[in-house]
Order: sequence, then structure tokens, then C-alpha cells
Amino acid sequence: MWSPDEIASLCYNHFNKLPKRGKPEAGREWTLLAAVVLLTDSSDQKTVQKQVVSLGTGTKCIGQSAMSMKGDILNDSHAEVIARRGGVRYLTEQLHRAVTGQSSDVFCPGAGKGKWTVKPGVSFLFFTSQTPCGDASIFPTTGSQAQPCEPVKAAQNGESERRGLKRHAESELEETRQGPGMKTSDNHSSCRKSGDADEREVITGNKEHNQLNEVSYYQPDVKKVYPPDLHRTGAKCVPDGPTDPLKPGLLYHSVGVLRVKPGRGERTLSLSCSDKLTRWAVLGFQGALLSHYLQGPIYFSAVVVGKGPYNHQAMQRAMRTRCSHVRGLPSGFSIQAPELLQASLEFTHNHTHTESKHTHTQGRISPCGAAISWCAVSQHPLDVTANGYKQGVTKKALGTLQARSLISKVELFHSFLKLRAATEDAQLPETLRGNELRTYWDYKQAAGVYQQAWTQLRLQAFPLWLRGPRELLRFH
Repeated sequence: MWSPDEIASLCYNHFNKLPKRGKPEAGREWTLLAAVVLLTDSSDQKTVQKQVVSLGTGTKCIGQSAMSMKGDILNDSHAEVIARRGGVRYLTEQLHRAVTGQSSDVFCPGAGKGKWTVKPGVSFLFFTSQTPCGDASIFPTTGSQAQPCEPVKAAQNGESERRGLKRHAESELEETRQGPGMKTSDNHSSCRKSGDADEREVITGNKEHNQLNEVSYYQPDVKKVYPPDLHRTGAKCVPDGPTDPLKPGLLYHSVGVLRVKPGRGERTLSLSCSDKLTRWAVLGFQGALLSHYLQGPIYFSAVVVGKGPYNHQAMQRAMRTRCSHVRGLPSGFSIQAPELLQASLEFTHNHTHTESKHTHTQGRISPCGAAISWCAVSQHPLDVTANGYKQGVTKKALGTLQARSLISKVELFHSFLKLRAATEDAQLPETLRGNELRTYWDYKQAAGVYQQAWTQLRLQAFPLWLRGPRELLRFH
């Protein structure tokens, strides 16, 4: 019905048609791309219509001290997160069309009062131009594979050498920062591990776990022996949990653990994209607010990754194995297993391609400071941000309405409130009938079934999941 290359080509072509604003400078800047694609079966179910309904680019996050109590700044501007938030914006407009009696491409009436469900033959898939940062990006290199980071040599002495190895592996990832509090992702050197590892397993030299430690990789053309090594992720283990051994080669990382996105100086509170994709695979990508209106969560039927370092077993471990044991989810929720596929087409603005086009007169290669959000909505589909605010705003305008991204928490919340206001009283979902609902936090917590599912997922699989201060969610 469709192929990974068709999906990759669709997303890349859509990006190419967007205006130049926010795009990386050729040969000097790189970025990552992600998208939500709507699939609609034809009436005879022999063909599938494919439409990009949300697209995002970006590589950065903000530190905790830069987070806003107004909900008006993007904390996480990685492409995958931007694309998902644009997807929520698209779903909100589609629900608005449905509740006001207009034609919706996605929704039809559900079984419960005020509830809606996805139309038969309609589904969504997720595309990302590179393996998500975090756990999915930890797997062994192969001798013939271009290595984003050099193999780590054997440690010579103790803890000081371990710190040196860590700096060597992460220096390229963290040395570029544009704007106050911004953090650069690890995606261009996302380095990973394969195998059906236990959630807390450390990659070891034990034959039972990994026979790669028994051999060295050999490249006939180069006639050079490479010791076994891992692709690495710059995402760091969450506090109070298992840590990375930081030892040479296959012993560098722990696998199956939650990670926060990297940065210089202040730690971020943003979980890795591997972790967030796993959460969406259990709770759906629609979020808590839209759950008020939906008969059940909306899952991605597939996740397609563009050309680059990739390992199917590592993706399975990150997105399936880590939460496969979770039980007791409320009705409608389940442990979804999206189909995991890789395309053979490369994003021409990724780090590897940018490096190949780079000339010494362009200065150093750096991640693009802007994040692009585009979604298939009727008003203002394009939104370009930098440092969490709209690109180009002056310091004087920071914190004002004009500086807000259209996919910031507060803007998505206001779109939801417009949806609620447009809903006839007789069709208002029961969970929205309380007069005490006022803040963003109130409305999220009132989505009781969604919150039950999230509680079970945290308790059984992700007890160390970082949660920001509640005060940051009290805006209205």
C-alpha cells in the first residue's frame, strides 16, 4: 500500500516546498526533520492517500531556568516533538470541524456522549529523518559503517580517563549553543546498541549478551582492525537511576533507561525522543486535553526512519520491550507496537550531508538555531521559532502574545478552549462539565481515563520519568 521510501520522499518534498525562513544554510547548518502523515484508504481499499498533516524541524531544548510559568515558550524543539505538537494542533481543528457540523477528514461520532472516533480507513504514521535520540540510538557500530563518533580507546587510568572519554564523545554535541539556555541535541551522532536487552542491562562483554566483544571488525579495503564500539547518544541518564559506565567500546552506555536531552551547563527536563515516542505508543499522541473528546487514544500505526545509523532491535527495545510488561491499562488503551521501518532516502539537511557539502570558507558546521512547524490548518499553518519563541522577536517583545509559538502549551490550550466553547452543551463530554476547571493543569487532570493510563505506565515502566514543577502548568 505504501513503502518507507514513499513516505520519506513525501516528507522531504513537503519540506522543500516550504518558504526559506527557518531553513538551515546549505553547507554550514544542519537540522532534523519529522512529520505526521495521514493515511486514508480508498473506497476499494486498493490504494492509500498519503498527506503530511504536520511537519517539524529542530535540534534544541531550553534549560529548566528558562521555562515559563505562562506556558508561552517551547521547552523542547527537537523535530519529533515539534511534529507531534503540530499534529495536536491539526487534530484540534479537525475536532472543531466535527463538533460544529462541518466535514472532518479524521473524525466521526463515537459511541459515548460527546465522544468522537477516528473514521474507518484513517490512520497516522510518524516519520523521522534520523533515529530518535536516547535509547533507540544505542547500538553497535559495524566496521563498514561511517561512525558519527570515533571508537573509544581503552582507558588508561581510573575516573579521570572516564571523564575524558565522556568529554571526547560529547564535545561535538554540546559545544554549539545559540541563544540563552538553548541545548543542542545529539541526533547527528546518535550512537546505539542492539539486542533484546533487559531494561536495566548494561552492555557487557559476556558471550550470552553480546558476541561482538569476541571479534574485531575488519575492513578489507582499509586493512584496518576496528575494536567493537557503540554508536552513542548525548542524552544523559535521568537522575537517581542507573548511570552510564562510560567505559571503552561496548561498555560505554546502559540501555533501556530514561534519558534527558543534552546541553552545556544546566540540565534540561526534556526526556529523549525515544522516551517520548514510547509514551505516545501507550497513551496516544493526542495528549490529555483532546482525550476529553475521544473514544480512545490515537496511535501511530508505523514509525519510519530515514537513511542513517539505525538498528531495528534497538528501536524495538526502546519502543516496545521497555513497556511490554505494563498491565491494568484502562479500556481503550493498550501497549501498541507500531511497525518499525527504515527508508533508504537521506535528508539532505542532516549533519552528514551538510558536512559533505561544507567548505572551509563557511566557518564551522553548526545546528540550525530555528525550528519550523507546519501543519494542515486553515489559519497560519507555518510557525518558525528560535530559543522557544517566534523567530525574529525582539527582547522587548519576549513574553508577549506576539512572541508566542502557535504550538506552545498556552496556544494549544486556548485552541482547546475554543473547541470547548464551540461544543453544544448537550454534546459536551461529561469530563468537561465541572465548573471548577480553570487552568491548563485542571483540564489535563480532569481527563481521568488518560491520567489513569499515564499513572500505570509511570508506576510499572517509567517511575523515574521527570515531571516539571506543577506551578509551570497553572496558566489559563
